[in-house]
Amino acid sequence: MRILVLGTGLQGRATLHDLARSPTVSHVIAADADLAGLTRYLDRLNTTKIEPVGLDAHDHDRIGALMRKVQAVIVLLPVSFHVPITRLAVESGIHLVNSSYVPPEFHEIGREAAARGLAILPEFGFDPGMDLVLAGRAVKELDEVHEFYSYGAGFPEPTAASGPLRYKISWTFEGVLKSYVRDAHVVREGKTVAVPGREIFAPSNIHTVTLEGYGSLEAYPNGNVGHYLDEMGVTATVKNAGRFAMRWPGHCAFWYALAQLGFLDQAPIPVGDASIVPREFVRRLLEPQLQYADDERDVAVIRVDVRGMKHGRRRRLLYQVIDLRDLTSGLLAMNRTVGYTASIGAQMILRGDIRKRGLLSPLTDIPSDIFFTELRERGITVQREEGDW
Repeated sequence: MRILVLGTGLQGRATLHDLARSPTVSHVIAADADLAGLTRYLDRLNTTKIEPVGLDAHDHDRIGALMRKVQAVIVLLPVSFHVPITRLAVESGIHLVNSSYVPPEFHEIGREAAARGLAILPEFGFDPGMDLVLAGRAVKELDEVHEFYSYGAGFPEPTAASGPLRYKISWTFEGVLKSYVRDAHVVREGKTVAVPGREIFAPSNIHTVTLEGYGSLEAYPNGNVGHYLDEMGVTATVKNAGRFAMRWPGHCAFWYALAQLGFLDQAPIPVGDASIVPREFVRRLLEPQLQYADDERDVAVIRVDVRGMKHGRRRRLLYQVIDLRDLTSGLLAMNRTVGYTASIGAQMILRGDIRKRGLLSPLTDIPSDIFFTELRERGITVQREEGDW
């Protein structure tokens, strides 16, 4: 297998770590704007399988030339690059995997990919990604779905949850802050309820989840659940549903206050002779203070809780993944769960485990048993519980 990785930040380095260990991967081209940082990482990784390349992601001619040397590309760049690079992958005749949400343009590109025998697999990271595979698996096990709750979380383990926020960064902090004002949709008593971005942390929109070994966590709305209910074909029977993120208690109250005060706004405000974007100020102020020390671990959690009818009985299915930072490699749990998943997706396509072509969905197009085995071989275990509801 010959694979190109575009973007080798936190999650991309976990992808490289996984590809380097795979006996079926013969050559990897790793491309990033920070060639020096990439080279330093590869020196620590100690592999000859990966070829580092300095790259401006706007240089489509250069990207196209790299694509012609491989069979698949894993794109871990900011979302603004995804549409043109996906088009370029189809034009170059290679498969593509990314870990981001699906933009509208992907549906047209997917039809062209299908005609050319190519697979485009977006949303294949942690959340979205791993959560969607678990959701699709759980829903198929019930005859009728009445409630659907999906949770994704990244937070420091208790001993690392220092400081007033009890939170540290395992993703781009810019992306985190953007998600803190993103509109959401949930289903309550059979009705779709819109939750404005500024209100996702409001007390009326949060609830508590008890996680074994960690205690109580706050859950707040994260994105639009309706799209996924439609894809799974359960919209007509679902009475309550939502996608949520989780944090340590107190997180929601803090960020609700900041959102209400405008600290997460994007409109610049005059300060003396300067013009300052409030969200950018918050990012610059907090980002250096919220870094993990080398001996601190993060926790990454995916939890899918589905309730309904099975063989005439009210049943509840709970699928869950809890992963911790690997202190030996230094990879955070969030790095592993995103980067490894993307790597697995590309390898499953090239091995023929995933046979469908065109635009794929982790909800419906991933052989879950094979995927679970791949995760287990990397030390990531999927837990399953079933009981009465």
